[in-house]
Amino acid sequence: MTRNDLANLIFKDLNVSYEDILKKYPKRDLKEGAVVTRYAPSPTGFVHMGNIYAAFIERKIAKQTGGVFYLRIEDTDQKRYVENGIERILEDMKNFHIEFDEGPINELEEKGSYGPYIQSKRKDIYGAFVKHLIECDLAYPCFCSEEDLKNMREHQMEVKDRLGYYGKYAKCRNLSIDEAYKRIQNGEKYVIRFKSQGNFDKKIIFNDLVKGKIEFPENDKDEVILKSSDGLPTYHFAHLVDDFLMGTTHVIRDQNWLSSVPLHLELFKSCGIKPPKYAHISPVNKKDGDAIRKLSKRKDKEAAVSYYHELGIPVPAVIAYIATIANSNFEAWYDNNIDKDLDEFTLTFNKISKSGPLFDVEKLNSIARDYISRLKASEVYDNLLKWTLEFDKDFSDLIQKYKDYTINILNIEREQKKPRKDFYCYSEIKTYIWYMYDELFFKDKLNYEWQNIKDKNEIKEILNNYIDNYYSELDDKDTWFNKMKSLCDNLGYASNMKEYKENPDNYKGSIVDISMVIRVALTTKSMTPDLYDIMKLLGKDRIKERINIL
Repeated sequence: MTRNDLANLIFKDLNVSYEDILKKYPKRDLKEGAVVTRYAPSPTGFVHMGNIYAAFIERKIAKQTGGVFYLRIEDTDQKRYVENGIERILEDMKNFHIEFDEGPINELEEKGSYGPYIQSKRKDIYGAFVKHLIECDLAYPCFCSEEDLKNMREHQMEVKDRLGYYGKYAKCRNLSIDEAYKRIQNGEKYVIRFKSQGNFDKKIIFNDLVKGKIEFPENDKDEVILKSSDGLPTYHFAHLVDDFLMGTTHVIRDQNWLSSVPLHLELFKSCGIKPPKYAHISPVNKKDGDAIRKLSKRKDKEAAVSYYHELGIPVPAVIAYIATIANSNFEAWYDNNIDKDLDEFTLTFNKISKSGPLFDVEKLNSIARDYISRLKASEVYDNLLKWTLEFDKDFSDLIQKYKDYTINILNIEREQKKPRKDFYCYSEIKTYIWYMYDELFFKDKLNYEWQNIKDKNEIKEILNNYIDNYYSELDDKDTWFNKMKSLCDNLGYASNMKEYKENPDNYKGSIVDISMVIRVALTTKSMTPDLYDIMKLLGKDRIKERINIL
């Protein structure tokens, strides 16, 4: 009995050979220096900001070199599969402007010549590789039961030995081919283990593109590479096969996989394959009191991508923030190249945080405010309409009814050197401009934010005097302001702030108090955009109507 006989027994239904697979997946024809990366999630249905952060880096590294960025669905753990999980991943990534050159389009379709890109559809490919390893005496069937493995672990713990299936604990490693063949024929359950050639007492030096040089003991554990339950590979082996066949040059992944590097490097070496370069990135962190912890999808609302969609935070602003925490030199570049496409920035591994970036919501919101402030009013309107159509139908109807008027509202103090930065998300806008719509202004009881002048009779005198004797819709801003000053002089308020500060007791108040009364009367708010522009948009009749209800 030979190893080939054993391999043929195990893979008796396999219709493809190792050699056939190699011919089917030729080396990619790319220019020198082009990088091939992959985003390889499990279809669990939940995409969080840590995923967006990693995918952003993976895409950026590939695209800036003229390489390939592809999607691979790692669904070998069928217990974690969620219905429509692939579609949800694709939709969330697309919403954050992260699109793939190759990979699944949906559960049934894909693009690219190196698929299937869903691991559960690559069963025969993995089988051909495992069969080849068995034939080369680099893999073997293991018949140890869960009970056997449990007892082994308990013994290792008792004698304070390393945990794992290695050396004297690898009981099935030295089974004869005849015995293994017979036990399989008898229907015994088994898995396939990699036959490690490593020596734990020897060291390997590994150069991680983010962490730098790291020293590890060689791998000597005979890890499972093919599971018995469904015939699908473990992550470790699928990673070897897929990254080799799909031409991955750089594996960018969570630092949790760092300890697996010795095994992965040995797998590549045993198969005679050049390994990809590795970059292990630390997770996105959050400050929690005095402690720093990993951003949590269970604890932190900002971890979920739905958070940004529901609030209407502009995606380009989120991406700019992701770039800020991805590379320490991005922020300075962004400040000096505010109008350039982010793809013009070159991301480098040596500028990625070794310890993991801190996720700062306030910083993200600040970037979002800057972003919205630079948009044209018509662009803000279009984005606001898109958001309201999904989340606020009544307001959507209103801004569509008054489209040009709404655009003019959104344009107040926008086309100037330092535009206003009132809102960071589209869900906020209504709270800033609702008073400009009569349907909302006259809807409920109003809460006026009166400041220094609170006496109702004084307020009415100021407003009636102003609207009857001073206000005109035809006035330019200078004329409007001069008339405001005349009103002050007429009513005993200081029109000159310098004089008021020198002799405050000589006046009832100042022009600031007068303008505040008018502002609050027309908007209920003590802080608003430019009062002149608000009044121009409201018009005299609507201004009178608002004054008359006081």
